[in-house]
Amino acid sequence: QVQLVESGGGLVEAGGSLRLSCVASGSIFSINAMGWFRQAPGKQRELVAAVTSGGRTNYADSVKGRFTISWDNAKNTVSLQMNSVKSEDTAVYYCTAMPSGRGKYEYWGQGTQVTVSS
Repeated sequence: QVQLVESGGGLVEAGGSLRLSCVASGSIFSINAMGWFRQAPGKQRELVAAVTSGGRTNYADSVKGRFTISWDNAKNTVSLQMNSVKSEDTAVYYCTAMPSGRGKYEYWGQGTQVTVSS
């Protein structure tokens, strides 16, 4: 089992920056990818950014060039740096982890609210 705890959400003005962090604990050795999803009211949960244990990253088109995901293995922490935020970035952000060999995200944090004011 893997436990994920997010932090860093809050209220930010449009054009500003925010940094989300997620600390993983438990069977961390089994994880080969981590990511951030978000869910806005009335919308489906969507992948924002992901990073593999090898450092490969991918981003949703809507956040490319604005958001950066990073994985600090020494601290068991994955972070999402959000720059030039927009009102449409308002959502609950969830940290997630994919066990090796499973091909899907199976562990989830409790979520952290990000609200962008215009």
